Amino acid sequence: MKKCILALSVLALAAGCALAAPRGKALVAVFSKTGEQYNVGVIQEGNTMIVAKMIAAAAGADLFEIRTVNAYPEGYDETTDVAKKELRAGVRPELAEDKDIGAYDTVFLGYPIWWGEMPMAVFTFLESHDWKGKTVIPFATHEGSGMGRTQESLRKALPDATVLGGLAVRGAVAQNERTQAQQAVTEWLAKLGF
Repeated sequence: MKKCILALSVLALAAGCALAAPRGKALVAVFSKTGEQYNVGVIQEGNTMIVAKMIAAAAGADLFEIRTVNAYPEGYDETTDVAKKELRAGVRPELAEDKDIGAYDTVFLGYPIWWGEMPMAVFTFLESHDWKGKTVIPFATHEGSGMGRTQESLRKALPDATVLGGLAVRGAVAQNERTQAQQAVTEWLAKLGF
């Protein structure tokens, strides 16, 4: 009898975990920057894009790059100056194109951490859509600030969405230690049920 109760408990727990996991069609929407980067030098593929491609491949998700009409400077110092000014002024840069998210149930949202926050272009993307009923799963690249304030910012900006725990990967790891980055992505996705 005890074995039967234990078996039923395990099945109920497994079913509960499966129901809690995001389901349906998934999108990886990512803002990423090339050019000169802190701690990794000049790069041809952005740190966040590297992680985004790993997530899209592992989760079977579509991939969309959030790009601005006016590109950010190539130099690191110049980019951080622009990013700081945009953050202070609450600027919403115009996007080069948009993506209809209506068909997606889950959106993985990726960005580098700039001044402890998402780049303002990500806010433009967020404010351009209806997120009601969506599951949003953030991921970020950084060089020491983890997710910064972005989890709180996302919950505030998307009150009608379910925002799950994010993944923070150091940019230098994404760029130079891809096996380690892939392992972090794989473990994180497994915890999420992907």
